[in-house]
Amino acid sequence: MKQLFSINGNSQKLDGGAMFGNAPKAMWQNWVEVDELNRIDLTCRALLIKEKDRNILLEVGIGAFFEPKLKERFGIVEPQHVLLESLAEHGLTHEDIDVVVLSHLHFDHAGGLLSEWQQGQEPSLLFPNAKIVIGKQAWDRANQPHSRDRASFVPALQALLQEREEVYLVEGETHEVLGPDYRFHLSHGHTPGMMLTEIAMPSGPVVFCADLIPGSAWVHLPITMGYDRYPEKLIDEKAALLADLLARHGRLFFTHDAKIALGTLAKNEKNKFYVENGQEKLKAYSD
Repeated sequence: MKQLFSINGNSQKLDGGAMFGNAPKAMWQNWVEVDELNRIDLTCRALLIKEKDRNILLEVGIGAFFEPKLKERFGIVEPQHVLLESLAEHGLTHEDIDVVVLSHLHFDHAGGLLSEWQQGQEPSLLFPNAKIVIGKQAWDRANQPHSRDRASFVPALQALLQEREEVYLVEGETHEVLGPDYRFHLSHGHTPGMMLTEIAMPSGPVVFCADLIPGSAWVHLPITMGYDRYPEKLIDEKAALLADLLARHGRLFFTHDAKIALGTLAKNEKNKFYVENGQEKLKAYSD
């Protein structure tokens, strides 16, 4: 039996125009709240899966490794490592996590692996007892980034992961570290080799959508981010995934949506995808 918990990491405020790509503000401002700097609220939410004999964490959020001026630049709200506090609310420390799965290695999804920033000290790698699972293509991209997305990766994190023994690179739809109840959907529109984890549940699958669908507003097929590598490819990938999940009664877990952690996929009378039955938090969710 699996129990699912939404785990909050540090939150961000980022430019709404960047988050909604070429969609006009007149459209997207109806979906989110906008501050005086044109920023919208974003979470960096992880998914904790408690099994009988292990704890699995899908992503680790942005963390608190940035120095103060960079925290301000990237709109990081809290100074402390919120993910560690959230784990403590569930009676866990980072040392209790057995597996960490990373969709990709952009800093807002993997930075939580690093310790909190301290003046004059290099960051250390947390989660010492966890097997770390990453897509092979995402790993290669992080180690040889393009100039367009070089700033999205953390060289210090890459160096520490290269020294870590239990890092497992995924090239197929499954991996023995996780077992048959988990499969991966690969996506390349946002960044090469981004890996979306699908969790088998009794009433239908739950998919950790990562940056293919960062929140409920991005379920609309034409909506992409300015950060996406190939927006048209991303739209095609999103359409294929959503069609497949709709047929299988799938649910979507959002890492960046400030208000919805999990929602059920549906289609309206205009044949457009949307999310219903949105839940802000998951507490021991097991169907």
